Amino acid sequence: MDDILLETEMNMQNAIETMEKRLLNIRAGRANPAILDAVLVNYYGTPTPLKQLATISVPEARQLMIKPFDKGSLNAIEKGIYDANIGLTPNNNGDVIILNIPALTEDTRRDYVKQAKTISEDCKINLRNIRQDSNNDIKKSEMTEDEQKEATEEVQELINKYNKIVDDKLKEKEQELMTV
Repeated sequence: MDDILLETEMNMQNAIETMEKRLLNIRAGRANPAILDAVLVNYYGTPTPLKQLATISVPEARQLMIKPFDKGSLNAIEKGIYDANIGLTPNNNGDVIILNIPALTEDTRRDYVKQAKTISEDCKINLRNIRQDSNNDIKKSEMTEDEQKEATEEVQELINKYNKIVDDKLKEKEQELMTV
């Protein structure tokens, strides 16, 4: 019984971590280096994550500065940013690439909130699937009926706990997005 509950909790934590990573990719009008996590640069024929090729800093609240370790990779980094389709236009000055984060309009903010809600709903679906798998494992196990009932209740307590975490994270992201 403990093994099933432990595995269930680990899977639920992984679902929350995945949701948090996806929420980081929704920009809130402020510079956040995590926006560039999905950017792959074709570096000598190999797709390489941008953060392995350059340092990414935030010189101002709405600006990212990318300073490559190898200046010869500036054009490849610029092309990688365009190809990633993250909605930002790189400005290459020969030494560094500057990304200006535009201010969000009210409509854009609402769209991003919708995206955040979709991501949180996906997470809740994932949590329900994990619960279903755990309950199936409990039924297949060689526990007594009382032990199965107790284990099922504990799994339900876990999903309640993690659903609350999802709701809190969504509320936090919504507040971040709607703050001007």
